[in-house]
Amino acid sequence: MTQKETFHGVPGILRPFKEFIEKNGLKKGDQIVYYGVPGTCTPFVELLAFAVRTLELEQVFVPFVDESRAKKIGHIDNVGMQARAGPVTLNPKAIVIMGGLSMPNVPVKAEQVKAVLIKHPGTLVLGVCFMHMFEKAGWLSTVSFDCLIDANIDPVEVTTTK
Repeated sequence: MTQKETFHGVPGILRPFKEFIEKNGLKKGDQIVYYGVPGTCTPFVELLAFAVRTLELEQVFVPFVDESRAKKIGHIDNVGMQARAGPVTLNPKAIVIMGGLSMPNVPVKAEQVKAVLIKHPGTLVLGVCFMHMFEKAGWLSTVSFDCLIDANIDPVEVTTTK
């Protein structure tokens, strides 16, 4: 059964993410692999990783869909979660596809992401995007998500004094 709920703010992204991971039985040592655009997706991946840090999962960031460049995500005191060490052997229990991959001018197609998912059968598949990006890019007909977190950041208010 499909269930849709509405949340607000950054906690509205992080709490449902952690709850979904917990509800689906990931345990200490299980691996979550995040696929995203370096630089733009990375801060959001680090936030998601921080949200589940107490679950003691192995967390990995893959730039675009290039698994040969995978980096382990680890906690750094007084900083938070950071992608840092590689290479990593991938054995995901959950895969998180970041919406930045579906943005125009990013060299990744939905079919490439689908190929990644086929390569790792039986994994949970989560999507995290902003502003309905997967839908706008037409990815929802190719990539199937067990959980899709789609946040809006509109309007953005900017106040300046000079």
